[in-house]
Amino acid sequence: MNAPANVNRQGRKFEQVLDGARTVFVAMGYERASVDEIARVAGVSKATLYSYFPEKRLLFNEVYRTEILRLADSAVALSGAQPPEIALRDAARRILEYLTSDFAIAMYRICVAESQRFPEIGRAFYESGPELGRARLGAYLRGALARGEVQIDDIDLAADQFFQLCQSTICDRIICGVQTQFSEEEMMRIVDGAVQTFMARYGA
Repeated sequence: MNAPANVNRQGRKFEQVLDGARTVFVAMGYERASVDEIARVAGVSKATLYSYFPEKRLLFNEVYRTEILRLADSAVALSGAQPPEIALRDAARRILEYLTSDFAIAMYRICVAESQRFPEIGRAFYESGPELGRARLGAYLRGALARGEVQIDDIDLAADQFFQLCQSTICDRIICGVQTQFSEEEMMRIVDGAVQTFMARYGA
């Protein structure tokens, strides 16, 4: 995803501002997260914060973009040398760990609550999350297809389906407030089911 415009990334306190904003957005959501509180938690002045981010919206977009790129680099930057059963299982585990994190849950709720009033938040959430994940996983699947390891006609659809399989059961329970903590067995049940179902449909 392209970095948002009008953001100054030069200076030694840039990461400090991001860390403070991340903490405040997770704890308070978007609307209640004031610039004053973000500056206080980050340990910087409002002038310093504004020198990096002239708008709160830009700060939120950068926080989410930075975090999701970390996930993409670790979870969806799949090795072309690994067979799908191994690569997808590792990716599913990392994806599920992210989806059940406090940060991911907070970002999802912010997007749902604010995207009607601030459509750019919804777009940033989509571009940095589902769209980026589809591109990264799609690149791996195209390689696997060329090696004859999978049989897929619509790569983008298959990538979307895999991400949906990784969200089965657990994400619904989190969003509805039914359950917030999950055992290793519960997590691996979803991971194994996602990979087995995907490979049953698309395995060569």
